[in-house]
Amino acid sequence: MQQLISPRTYQVDLPQLSFGLVTPSYGQDFQRCQLLCKTRKKFWPESVKHYIIVDARDASLFRDLGDSSTEILIVEDILPWWIKRLPLSQQGWINFKGLPIRNWILQQLVKLSIATVIEEDIFGFVDSDVAFIRPFDPSGFVQEQRVRLYRNPASIPAEWKNFSRWYHSSARLLGIPPVIYPAPNFIGDLITWRRDLVLKLHDYLEMRFHCHWLETLANTLHWSEYILYGMFIEHVLKPEAGHYYDPVCPGLQYFSTQPMSDFELKAFIDKVEPEQIMIMISAKARIEPQRYEHLL
Repeated sequence: MQQLISPRTYQVDLPQLSFGLVTPSYGQDFQRCQLLCKTRKKFWPESVKHYIIVDARDASLFRDLGDSSTEILIVEDILPWWIKRLPLSQQGWINFKGLPIRNWILQQLVKLSIATVIEEDIFGFVDSDVAFIRPFDPSGFVQEQRVRLYRNPASIPAEWKNFSRWYHSSARLLGIPPVIYPAPNFIGDLITWRRDLVLKLHDYLEMRFHCHWLETLANTLHWSEYILYGMFIEHVLKPEAGHYYDPVCPGLQYFSTQPMSDFELKAFIDKVEPEQIMIMISAKARIEPQRYEHLL
């Protein structure tokens, strides 16, 4: 297991903030992750390290993506001993302290664990189906000593059942009143968090439930890491948290599961705005990245 960083190192000298990118990925998204890495190296400062997190079984496939600015991390090295993959299973993990863990929940646990593994003060989460299209300096995410947090106000209606379950779980976990709908959205394609505040969230959950924060979340069926962190900032830490809210997604997005023709791909990419720095074409659309890489 990797050497963990002390979860008490909260103090941050804001003018000297360091920045890292974090991408959980897996074998079926390897080609997309290749394109992400290629465009990240072209458009981001070399000083920004990119951490790609994969299961041990996919490590050999991703190993060649590693270099001086890209590090491959292994899920099994980040998680505690009591979380293990189910033998011969593609869908779940054994939790020796409670309920079996679905892959989607497992990925969220890994994202919240990254603060104990890497040292960067700010990290941005970006999925494999993103490609960068313009030069970008992440220092632009810091304004007046505060770090950007994506928050689109009053954008989630109560009828969206998955979201309503996530908000309900977050309110229970944090001990705050239920969310008022339409609720703010904290989920996006380039989400920036402060490492010191993730560690404070860990401590806050342990204070409330008197056990390791991972144990609490591993035994919670429905929750979203981005909503949990966003509500922690908004309702628990409040303005003192060191974030500023940004309602603008920094990229062009294609969420549909419907594949696009070559003509449709070009028409979609032509919609990119001058201020957008990335394009996301959902992996669920099953469009091979080779079909649109030249258009970027």
